[in-house]
Amino acid sequence: MGSPNRLRSCCGCASLKAGTIIAGTLGILLSIATIAIVVYAKLDYKTIIFDDIIPKYIIKIILIVNLCMTIILSSLLIIGALIKNQYLFLPWIILGIMLCIGLLVDVIYTAVVAFLDNKVEAGIYWLVFGLLAVVIYFYMWAVVLSHFLQLKEQNDRGRYSRTPYRR
Repeated sequence: MGSPNRLRSCCGCASLKAGTIIAGTLGILLSIATIAIVVYAKLDYKTIIFDDIIPKYIIKIILIVNLCMTIILSSLLIIGALIKNQYLFLPWIILGIMLCIGLLVDVIYTAVVAFLDNKVEAGIYWLVFGLLAVVIYFYMWAVVLSHFLQLKEQNDRGRYSRTPYRR
């Protein structure tokens, strides 16, 4: 039956397994695209703190390493969904909620900075599309968490329902 707070499907039409694979695939594709942007685009990277202390190339390296870790964890998520091993979901679930919170903070911070710089349109853009991205990201995280709990429940039921060996 499951918990009433757990999702039963992805987007109302796909299985939690399919949603988990989609979340992992999107994580890989978005990370690869972001690495390409970081490497090839001439962008000015800023951090909330340490902006004057850390050289820009170090910020790029840290970002690329984090994106490579996201690719690895998303790959583990996909493998875990395919072989029904919920433990391979855990790194992605932990990283996912941290990234979701970080994305929320970044969206709010960027919008506030835009408003303070009298860039009202940019601030509205960041709030609308940034918060939409946060909601979508959180939903996909909830899909993965629901599939994790579903697999855990199935595995626990299977483990404890076996009859002991008798001679």
